[in-house]
Amino acid sequence: MRILLTGAAGFIGGHIRSRAVERGHEVVALDAYLPQAHGSGGAHDSTIRRLDLRHDPLDEVLEGIDAVCHQAAMVGNGVDAQDLPDYAEHNDAGTARLLAAMSRAGVRDLVLASSMVVYGDGRYTCPADGDVPPATRGVEDLASGRYDPRCPVCAGEIAWRAISEDTPFLPRTSYAASKVAQEHYAGAWCTLDDARAIALRYHNVYGPGMPADTPYAGVAAIFRSAIARGEAPKVFEDGLQVRDFVHVSDVARVNVLAIEQVAMHPAGLTPYNVASGHPFTIGEMAATLSAAAGGTPPEVTGDYRRFDVRHVVASPKAASEGLGFTAEIAPEVGLAQLATDPLRPR
Repeated sequence: MRILLTGAAGFIGGHIRSRAVERGHEVVALDAYLPQAHGSGGAHDSTIRRLDLRHDPLDEVLEGIDAVCHQAAMVGNGVDAQDLPDYAEHNDAGTARLLAAMSRAGVRDLVLASSMVVYGDGRYTCPADGDVPPATRGVEDLASGRYDPRCPVCAGEIAWRAISEDTPFLPRTSYAASKVAQEHYAGAWCTLDDARAIALRYHNVYGPGMPADTPYAGVAAIFRSAIARGEAPKVFEDGLQVRDFVHVSDVARVNVLAIEQVAMHPAGLTPYNVASGHPFTIGEMAATLSAAAGGTPPEVTGDYRRFDVRHVVASPKAASEGLGFTAEIAPEVGLAQLATDPLRPR
């Protein structure tokens, strides 16, 4: 297949490109080389065409393309309302222009990088009220060290549960809102053009080549950088926040599986959670990294940010059944390797 890959110079995009080429596909690689992700003076890969989806011409690069794998995005948390325009311009307008160009070119197959952030906080079960979304965490609870949310109905104790792809969207940041919009644009394009899209909702991706000390760095890279400086990783709240950490090699593999199978999916957008299926706490992740690197044990600070997600864990069942994907690298293995994996400097 001839694949157009956006965001090809990025952390995940680079791994997808390598995996696709190994599988015998031809990859047309694009990247905007945003300074936030790549720095302002770094060398650019001459095999990756520099192109900004927001305003550069797209028709020529789509000639002869069989499927598009859309990874390009402005990422990070986007926790300030002043970030909203940048996320809308990069992620939403860029995606809309790409979809319009795909329509003109007659390209009908798309794999879209989405994210678990579309769900906001996870979902919970209350003994009295059943399955519920969490109530907004109160400042008094957080200040007193009660970090788990309450039931929105009875204000009682609730327990997290794994979420499936039909969980309603509850975005909490600029980035999350832009990812929801990307899925909605892709879904509308599918309806208008009788096209097919697979939205891969990544959970916490980590592995070699993660960006270090940039706005794009995830918590695993932030902890890894702290350990390299001889510092203790600083863990917010009580360290018991539950996540799913999925290795970038597994993310690359599921993208190529999706590219190869999207044409066999029905018209419309099909979402899949991309997760390891092995929940891990933030504290466990920090301790695993520190121990593997021989560094200082993590410091649980009790600090908090009200907008932070407490628990979010997904079921990997749909991706297994729909794409034949099961993660191969367990977090306790991959996170230990991350202690010595090279990171990408800014």
